Amino acid sequence: MAKILIVEDEAIIALSTKKSIEKMGHTQVTIVDSGEKAIQFVKENQPTIILMDLKINGDMDGIETMEEIRKFSDVPVIYTTGNSDPRARERANATTKSSFLTKPIENSILHTALQKYLFVFPISFYLNINL
Repeated sequence: MAKILIVEDEAIIALSTKKSIEKMGHTQVTIVDSGEKAIQFVKENQPTIILMDLKINGDMDGIETMEEIRKFSDVPVIYTTGNSDPRARERANATTKSSFLTKPIENSILHTALQKYLFVFPISFYLNINL
């Protein structure tokens, strides 16, 4: 069973995303609103994937948070943002194992992105296939 972490500072968006993911059949979905809480959660719970907003509460943005998480975990991340800033995409790509979705995110696009990391990448790793 996948453990999904949503890092989002807007409660309505976080709850809506969680509900969408739960409708896809995933029941272990956690929401936090800051980089500090995300880092702590990853250390203690080892999620399968992270949905990371770029603008979150606390001293770090989503990309800085993932840079810290990368020091101890290679958990895949799907960045989410309402802004399609090319500089942010460049910074996000440097954290590896990442995708970038622009809000509002349609359920079908979110489902496809989650499937990519939850099913395609693990199978390719197991079979030693480079995608």
